[in-house]
Amino acid sequence: MREINKVGIISKPNIAEAADIVCTLIEWLEQRGIAYNCDEQTAQYANLQRFVAREKLPEGIDLMIVLGGDGTLLSAARVVDGRDIPLFAVNLGHLGFLTSITVEDLYPELERAVRGEHRIGRRRMVDCELLRNEKVIATYSALNDVVITKSELARMIDLDTHVDDHFVAAYKADGLIISTPTGSTAYSLSAGGPVIFPSVGALCITPICPHMLTNRPVIVPHTSVVRIVNHGAEGTYLTIDGQVGEPLSKGDQIVSRSSHKTIQLIRPPKMLFFDVLREKLKWGER
Repeated sequence: MREINKVGIISKPNIAEAADIVCTLIEWLEQRGIAYNCDEQTAQYANLQRFVAREKLPEGIDLMIVLGGDGTLLSAARVVDGRDIPLFAVNLGHLGFLTSITVEDLYPELERAVRGEHRIGRRRMVDCELLRNEKVIATYSALNDVVITKSELARMIDLDTHVDDHFVAAYKADGLIISTPTGSTAYSLSAGGPVIFPSVGALCITPICPHMLTNRPVIVPHTSVVRIVNHGAEGTYLTIDGQVGEPLSKGDQIVSRSSHKTIQLIRPPKMLFFDVLREKLKWGER
């Protein structure tokens, strides 16, 4: 296990208690001789003049501390982009499927991480290429999902879907979600998709409000290549992890495949996947 000499800190904005948490965290790191870089938001909480642009935070660090909710973690995952840097995610949000370390457990778990006693869960990402006129014009990586959806005023969109060159369906729907197992408890779950155990090698294709009620979510192997052809006109969008993306044109192709990149999530030793489901989804205790 690598020694932790320097960390990066990413924070969610507009959190009332974050200033106290950040100041105490920086003091804790300084007392142990651990260097740190922080993004602009973290620097604002601590009244620091020095900060590093988020895209440069991974340079030279051994651990990324993420203070926020799942959205902040998704942003941090794209910043780390498959590098060998564990993510220490502290939940300052509400639901927190991925940010399972509580504020109360921050320092005990951080001590464990510094000693090299932490438990790591690896989560595979999904890569996405946007092709227009048969040319790749954009590439993305997502931890949760790749989503093709319509704007508020658009009609249902037409999406031809293929898996490994096999035609699946011509969906008429409000959209389509290609999710990783990690993303199965996010937008896909809200759209009626299944919960997939994180270590399962799969992608899930989930239609959003399909016109045909027989259109159901489909799970395919992680080795599959999912190709979607957009036959919609104006008002169709590609969104990555609900945070970045761009408008689509008629005839655009979105090609998604399981990525070789993974992120490393530091997990509390007593918080297992089904424990998280019971807590976050309010499943009944025995």
